[in-house]
Amino acid sequence: MTLHDVFSPSFLNDLHIVDWGYTEDPCPLSFDHYDQWVQNEGHGPLNYLADERKDKRADIRHFFPEFKSSLVFLFSYSDKKAQLNNFYENNPNSNGLKMASYALGFQGEDYHVKLRDGLKQISEKVKELYPSCLFSYSLDIQPVLERDLAFRAGLGWFGKNSMFISRKEGSFLMIGALFLSEKLDIKQKTRELDHCGTCTRCIDLCPTQAIDPLSKTLSASKCISTYTIELFKEDKVAPEGMEKAQGEIFGCDICQDVCPWNKKSLNAEKELDSPLIDFFLKRPVENVIEDLKGMSNREFKRSFKGSALERTGRRGLLKNIEFWQ
Repeated sequence: MTLHDVFSPSFLNDLHIVDWGYTEDPCPLSFDHYDQWVQNEGHGPLNYLADERKDKRADIRHFFPEFKSSLVFLFSYSDKKAQLNNFYENNPNSNGLKMASYALGFQGEDYHVKLRDGLKQISEKVKELYPSCLFSYSLDIQPVLERDLAFRAGLGWFGKNSMFISRKEGSFLMIGALFLSEKLDIKQKTRELDHCGTCTRCIDLCPTQAIDPLSKTLSASKCISTYTIELFKEDKVAPEGMEKAQGEIFGCDICQDVCPWNKKSLNAEKELDSPLIDFFLKRPVENVIEDLKGMSNREFKRSFKGSALERTGRRGLLKNIEFWQ
């Protein structure tokens, strides 16, 4: 039995995995590009990208010294994206506010938890074939350049908006990986070419002009996602141009929405059912604001425990929603 036998379509589908690859290269090919971006202060207020963890990202062995290989997985939430689009366009109860679709993916739970559980299940399968193998995992909280890792595994390329794009699956994806202390008998995929061509839709239609077309990097200080997710205090100033956006209160999908690689037919057969939708996106905005103001921070955490919105918190979401009033 091989890993290809173990990773059956039904097993991968249950974990929302749409593609996977393998690499034995511990060093990101884009590290110098990333380092220059930090030196140019492109990371803005996201200090965790520029502190002592920056240099650790130059080699996976700084994080997992036993590294010999990596299995890299693309977890898709495009089904929830399709359902969310259907809600915005066809539900008369939509109040005009929007949130990034990943917040509603993976049963509405924080993807860090869901993907970590999925990677644990995968490691148990691999352990059956390689009993002496040691494991570690990577999501976007470890000092690892995951998009470069997925590129080295032959799963896609970097878009001009710096998002990772798969030819088959677009970019509504999360990347997770297992690091192993052994090399596996798996053929490595050929690295993908850049298929963005002359298209500049993500650059042209970003309302805050956060994307640098020359370096294909993002200015975090100008990014709506940074403002609505990472900046928690009420007195933070929104990036110039955000008023031209579309009611975003948590994250932003605009540069992905306009990408031709995301124009494939998405399955929206089921209606989106989520307490986040019911509380934030269906009711009159003034009622949402009133209820948030009447909550304590503890009540907010209890109400939305386990969701991505926990990170921004009550005060941060109030700041974001009141921007649109």
